[in-house]
Amino acid sequence: MPDSQAAHEKSITSLLPALSGANSIYGSGMLELGQTWSHEQLVIDNDIIAMNMKILGGVPVTDDTLAVDAIKEVGVGNDFLGHMTTMEHFEEASNPLIFDRTMLGEWRANGAKDAVTRAHEVVEDVFANHKVLPIPEDRLAAMEAIVAQADEAFRKRKAME
Repeated sequence: MPDSQAAHEKSITSLLPALSGANSIYGSGMLELGQTWSHEQLVIDNDIIAMNMKILGGVPVTDDTLAVDAIKEVGVGNDFLGHMTTMEHFEEASNPLIFDRTMLGEWRANGAKDAVTRAHEVVEDVFANHKVLPIPEDRLAAMEAIVAQADEAFRKRKAME
């Protein structure tokens, strides 16, 4: 069952391959070493991997993003939150669908739903409302040509045996 331990383990085990440059993060939706599948875990893993990818995008470091002029203007040790450059250069680390970043009072007022409950709601919504778009004709034709080419190569190899 998805829970905080699973989310933590998924965070660690997906971050390491992402940092190593892997182009595929294995195991989304899987629990118990892949013996169990969870749609809710897949939704949670999607948030985790999106956060990892955001990290991999790096942080721009310039005089503007470091707010060098603002530091000089406001002074070290003073309040920078109200300075206009704070919001100009503020960028959320990520914008998760499942992980709730509201304050405790607001979270309680919104029903006090944990991540698994929110993930389950997303799963139910997808099953109820998702519409699969057809593959564009040009892409479908290209895919069919690849399959036909592979089938022909297979037939030729079999004939040579």
